[in-house]
Amino acid sequence: MPNLTWLVALEDAALEAAVTRLRRELDGAGLHDAGPPGPGRAGDATVVWADRPLGDATVERLLNLAGPLVLAGPTLEGADPGQSLAEAAGVDPGTRTPAHDVRVRPGRDAGWLGGRVLDHAHAGTAHLGPHTHVHDGVLPLDKTADDVEVLLTARLGLADQPLVTWRPQTRVLTWTPGSRVDALAPRGLRRLFVLALCRALGLGEPAPVRVGLLGYGAIGHEHSRAVAEVPGLELAAVADLSAARLDAARRHSPGIRTHADAEALVADPGVDLVVVSTPPNTHAAWARSVLEAGKHVVVEKPFAIRTAEADEVLALARDRGRVALVYQNRRFDPDHLAIRRAVRAGRLGELFHLEAFVGGFGHPCNLWHSDAVASGGAFYDWGAHVLDQVLDLVDQDVEQVTAATHKLRWFDVSNADHSRVTVRFTGGAEATFVYSDLAAALKPRWYLLGTCGALVGHWRTERVVSRSEIGTLAEDVLAPADSPPLLDLHEPDGSVTRLATPPGPAHAFHAELADRIQFGLPTTVTGEQSRRVLAVMEAATLSAASGGRPVTPA
Repeated sequence: MPNLTWLVALEDAALEAAVTRLRRELDGAGLHDAGPPGPGRAGDATVVWADRPLGDATVERLLNLAGPLVLAGPTLEGADPGQSLAEAAGVDPGTRTPAHDVRVRPGRDAGWLGGRVLDHAHAGTAHLGPHTHVHDGVLPLDKTADDVEVLLTARLGLADQPLVTWRPQTRVLTWTPGSRVDALAPRGLRRLFVLALCRALGLGEPAPVRVGLLGYGAIGHEHSRAVAEVPGLELAAVADLSAARLDAARRHSPGIRTHADAEALVADPGVDLVVVSTPPNTHAAWARSVLEAGKHVVVEKPFAIRTAEADEVLALARDRGRVALVYQNRRFDPDHLAIRRAVRAGRLGELFHLEAFVGGFGHPCNLWHSDAVASGGAFYDWGAHVLDQVLDLVDQDVEQVTAATHKLRWFDVSNADHSRVTVRFTGGAEATFVYSDLAAALKPRWYLLGTCGALVGHWRTERVVSRSEIGTLAEDVLAPADSPPLLDLHEPDGSVTRLATPPGPAHAFHAELADRIQFGLPTTVTGEQSRRVLAVMEAATLSAASGGRPVTPA
């Protein structure tokens, strides 16, 4: 485990707090925080984050350290008036520009680091190429030494301006982003800082995570495409009982190994991570088998049927030092991200009432999703998505759960036709989720009330229009749940603002998964969070079975 010593000398208290949070994140990622440099405390690298003069003696000690030296944030501007640090870095810093939306791109010497610059481009900006965003000023750097390598750049006018440089001769890394608090907020930039540290420490690019897909049903192509497009992941094998599905997997990803026996995939020595896409009542058993085989595991939602099963999986993952996550892909839905931004920014004030609805009037599918034994019941299907979103929006502990179900029409499947779960939080907030196959009229997708406003998410029905084979109009009408709802923010004065719902980064879950396994970085979705969702669904099932009595989740 590499050790980092830190010299932080910041007048800006808020920036110092942000750097402290970054240090904790890096420590959790395996870059051990060894404290400040000093006698008997030499790190494998030293990070300097300073906005005030350090003094000649301190600068001289830094330059004499054995390990790489990282000059971060505003250090080149304010820490060394004599420019000794800049001279060692082989650069001449100019004047930082005002803060703006900076697009960070790979430099000519980025090497493998360049392949990890995520493409966060929204529609219409794909021509800009792979980049990530940071709100900061750009500190122009003129190279004064020929051996200085440019790792990351940003565009200023018609020129690519170095943002991050590395000088092998003196082992000095300059990392100029981070002069402001909000510059350290983007996850993409923090991960690039970790990768730059890996470059300075000479760690090199880690081997790709070899992925095996256990089950290749409706979600198979989604995982396969994500693995193919995310740096750090590599699809190695697929297992499925269906020969047709294995043929489909091979057509989509030629060269992969295929197994008709799931246990063969679990035992496959060429697989590091298994994605379990089997019915929910088998998730926990397969997850345990994968972990016992020494591999990381991702299970489709829900985590399992009982919280005790999830606890066993999480405990085994901790014991084996492996990752265990649930594919909560709708945490990254455009409408959820937009609502989360509004709630976190305080635009609704204190959120105290939340309603969510999914459904319509129609026969449910005749697959395992509609079988209570295999799926866990009505609360476990869409509930695994929506309750995860609800718990992400309400920053309070769950106090109790009440629920009710109705079975009135669709008797050829065992799930309830209509279900309602209400979650009461310790701070007084309340959230209700309704899923119904008997809803001839739709409620809003979202209905949120806060002390300073409200937010309503309206369903929309989209049509894909084309021509039939004989030239007549053909329309494919999408289900309302297949389109992001329209979000309206209501102010107390009656004004209404339509919120934008831009898409998030492509394959965000899989990109974070690769970072977690290869670099130890935290993920947005954790196994413990998915366990909490499962506890609410299990409590809802118990409440509905007992006539709606309140149940405290396990």
